[in-house]
Amino acid sequence: MTAETIFSGYDKKISTLGLQLREFLFSQLPGIYEEVDVSANILSYNYGAGYKNVICVIIPSKKGIKLGFNRGSELPDPGKLLTGTGKVHRFMEIRSADDLVNPALKILLAAACSSHQKRIT
Repeated sequence: MTAETIFSGYDKKISTLGLQLREFLFSQLPGIYEEVDVSANILSYNYGAGYKNVICVIIPSKKGIKLGFNRGSELPDPGKLLTGTGKVHRFMEIRSADDLVNPALKILLAAACSSHQKRIT
């Protein structure tokens, strides 16, 4: 199954935003792998096999798009983008394409990659 197939089940606004977020992630995370998890209805982006290598996930729903961060609770978030109350994970709601040009999002992605590198070395 492809990313386009996952997004095809949502209205045009959500599917378009999800595909824009996907392209943004590919542009910001060189060499990242995308995995489509049909049972969970998410797209994960990782640098290697297994859950420990997941940097972030796209979570589509009828209400919108969320960008979830593995170990997001450990990430610095000076832009206050992350929400959620889980002990490990946090997410950012992506409401429009304007969210993708927020400099704080690039900083958050860089922190997630840096955190990943520290965990695997």
